[in-house]
Amino acid sequence: QVQLVESGGGLVQTGGSLRLSCVPSGRTVSRSSMGWFRQAPGKDREFVAAIRGSSSETYYERSVKGRFAISRDNAKNTVFLQMNDLQPEDAAVYYCAASDYVIWPVLRGSSYKYWGQGTRVTVSS
Repeated sequence: QVQLVESGGGLVQTGGSLRLSCVPSGRTVSRSSMGWFRQAPGKDREFVAAIRGSSSETYYERSVKGRFAISRDNAKNTVFLQMNDLQPEDAAVYYCAASDYVIWPVLRGSSYKYWGQGTRVTVSS
């Protein structure tokens, strides 16, 4: 059974950085797409970034492009989200997700079958 565990969230000041990690069990991260989503209180869950399993291509939501970077370490079977220059609007619970789709990019949450429990990112002004 596939399980995903996120970690690395915390409190950071505006302009600071955090690196989130996602360790899935029962799935090889290089096999298919892995994604990061986030959800702030009172708001819908939104796509943040994705990495393609076959080629390591990446795709980013416009507001985080140039600040965030998704990557993976195949040896550790881990997906990362490096977040730089964090802004208050980035504050949310961040979720790691795994998709069974082979198409690219995979941007919709409904296309991801497996989800982690989330890790909270708080950005102070």
